Amino acid sequence: MNNDKFALPFYWNDYEDIAMSLYEKFGDDFNETKIYRIRFTELLEWVLELPNFKGTREQSSEGHLEQIQTAWCYEWRDNQD
Repeated sequence: MNNDKFALPFYWNDYEDIAMSLYEKFGDDFNETKIYRIRFTELLEWVLELPNFKGTREQSSEGHLEQIQTAWCYEWRDNQD
């Protein structure tokens, strides 16, 4: 699937887009409990590696990472039905 080049870029405040991308990447490898146990240093690297993510390491904050974790949990829940 090579649709990444047509997707819009996203940044730190685009929590839902990041969460959807992380869910697409990891699927059900991470459930809600595991998502909240991910170290922020690891989550930061994963976000920076996402194909259409254009934010920088310097722009990140603990608040962004907390919001991403929460959005990822909601995304995981939405896909469990």
